[in-house]
Amino acid sequence: MAHKVRPGSHAPLGATFDGEGVNFAVFSENATGMDLCLFDARGAETRLRLRERSAHVWHGYVPGLGPGQRYGFRAHGLYEPESGQRFNANKLLVDPYARAVEGKIDYAEPVFGYAGSPRRGLAGTRDLPDDRKADERDSARGVPKSVVVDDRFDWEGDRLPRVPWADTVLYEAHVKGISAAHPDVPTAIRGTYLGLAHPSVIDHLKRLGVTTIELLPIHEAMDEWSVAARGMKNYWGYSTLAFFAPDQRFASTPGAQVTELKTMVKALHRAGIEVVLDVVYNHTGEGDHLGPTVGLRGLDNPAYYRLSPGRRAVYEDYTGCGNSLNMLHPQTLKLVMDSLRYWVTEVHVDGFRFDLASTLARESGAVDKMSAFFDIIHQDPVLSNVKLIAEPWDLGDGGYQVGNFPVLWTEWNGRYRDAVRRFWIGEASTIGEMGYRLTGSSDLYEDDGRHPHASINFVTAHDGFTLRDLVSYTKKRNEANGEENRDGWDDNASWNCGAEGETRDEAIRALRRRQQRNFIVTLALSQGVPMLASGDEMGKTQRGNNNPFVQDNEISWLAWELDADQRELLDFCREVFAFRKRHPVFRRPSFLKGEHVGNSELKDIAWFHPEGREMTVADWQRPSRASIGLLLAGDALDWSDDKGDAVIDDSFLVLLNGSREDVTFALPGREWGSRWAMRIDTRVPAMTYDGEHEAGARVKLAQNSVMVMKRVLPGRGSWRPSRAAIPVAG
Repeated sequence: MAHKVRPGSHAPLGATFDGEGVNFAVFSENATGMDLCLFDARGAETRLRLRERSAHVWHGYVPGLGPGQRYGFRAHGLYEPESGQRFNANKLLVDPYARAVEGKIDYAEPVFGYAGSPRRGLAGTRDLPDDRKADERDSARGVPKSVVVDDRFDWEGDRLPRVPWADTVLYEAHVKGISAAHPDVPTAIRGTYLGLAHPSVIDHLKRLGVTTIELLPIHEAMDEWSVAARGMKNYWGYSTLAFFAPDQRFASTPGAQVTELKTMVKALHRAGIEVVLDVVYNHTGEGDHLGPTVGLRGLDNPAYYRLSPGRRAVYEDYTGCGNSLNMLHPQTLKLVMDSLRYWVTEVHVDGFRFDLASTLARESGAVDKMSAFFDIIHQDPVLSNVKLIAEPWDLGDGGYQVGNFPVLWTEWNGRYRDAVRRFWIGEASTIGEMGYRLTGSSDLYEDDGRHPHASINFVTAHDGFTLRDLVSYTKKRNEANGEENRDGWDDNASWNCGAEGETRDEAIRALRRRQQRNFIVTLALSQGVPMLASGDEMGKTQRGNNNPFVQDNEISWLAWELDADQRELLDFCREVFAFRKRHPVFRRPSFLKGEHVGNSELKDIAWFHPEGREMTVADWQRPSRASIGLLLAGDALDWSDDKGDAVIDDSFLVLLNGSREDVTFALPGREWGSRWAMRIDTRVPAMTYDGEHEAGARVKLAQNSVMVMKRVLPGRGSWRPSRAAIPVAG
């Protein structure tokens, strides 16, 4: 069939179906020509020259085309790596604005832009390929095809849950991993968008108290050539190919990924659960200068990537993945912002977690919180009103930026993770930092006008040990990844509790169960936003693998067939997060001051030494053990509800002993309360409502354990909630 190309329009970018045909528009500032390549069902290619160019956008309209049409581009221009130009019209390119992609990269085909094979470098030799000569072979058979889609979808009145940050509980999960082995999910949809949307999975999230699911990358990704050369696949997906396209891996029906993703979002919203996407705009899967040419590299290498100033044949790499996107170029910024707005307006997602976000803020090399990237998001009427979460570091100089992001942003608090881990392996020196981490990290976020919710508190994430492995392994076990155990972190601040890996020693197993409960309670009752890694609530193990990014198997998938210990932990997690939800004293919207608030009887927070007295400067500076107590006053929240009434809660005493010895803890004197009722004792695998203690009583706080006590009413030093108080149940 002969196709006639009309001039069309330079906007919008990508492939736009209007009911009668498709408008194609692609940016390239430095190309000298652009071909639109159409593919039929058999893979036969028709090339059409796009002769119109407006504002560096090549465009054309083709009547008669519609949804399902497979296409790509070929960019003509100079192949001169030393000047940064890597045009090669022999290489098919994926549309950066493609709404869907079909097929996967095939490294058996000539997908590299230069002559010679990169595999010699993988063998560990010094005989690296010479990339100065262009490869003249056609790559179309080995390159995924962009697909025209019809974005229409019946949202049926979908509304974003808009969960306040103070009420948010994050759950980091992989779309496939959460349902791939779920016995109640029909086999045909396990591991898919529809599998995640299955009522059994949603019920699990609801019962756990999750308000917001944070999904590992679902942008269409590609396997890096170094991974493929080992015969493996990138399971996590931190290797983006197309920033607008949902990953086809997670569709139950080929080609249905856009519709099925929207169906998933709609189902989660109906259950009141938000969807946050982990997005990777810091680099792409094309890798370093020896990587394949399948997208941005071939469309306009110096526009899209940061090239080394002194050697433009190679990239500035702040990500450890071979390249960094060029956020100094307006078109690259536009690509990122257009993508973000698309996911909010067309897919109805509720926010984003930005992988290696420091890279996005680099302008003249250093990370700059006043960068154009941050400025654009701050003023954007769409993006400024969704949840924004930064992974506040990258691998470049000065890349660790925890606490330095702008006012609208929250951050994965790596300092929280590190301090809590070290506390629970018994390091007394962590006491001072734990004071900040338990109370929302005011030292990091208060001075720039942010609030406790700016701190995304986490102990584990996809990257690193699971919670169960954190208490079962001291050393990583990554041999299965094919890199001779060189990958992944070596310093995990973990403790195996007395034996490496699985053991039948019941004393060690009991200690491990208690340690997991300690981490869960610490996470749930810290000020800020708690984030659970998927499976930690059920004792998920990766058998010591702390970097299973290539493990698309039972190592990574959630195992839903639980033993008695795992069911016990799951029940405990549900109870603790329900406890957190009932008690606003653990999720304050403002920082604690150590002062009386309004007419409060007690200071909003007080810190206690095991001797029962308030902590002194010397206690903070020279602690003898990892043991501490804090009292949170429920009548000093400085918080009003939607009706303007004061929010009032119970008061709680939290005692933590991270040391490996029992500690006798004297309860505060009667001026703090006359009696205290036990609510949590992590020696017990469930919430407890038995046992009261008088003021000043001495209680035994077992090694590596937490106690949480509620101030009992009435009594000397007690207060009664006002009628405006939030109802509490334990």
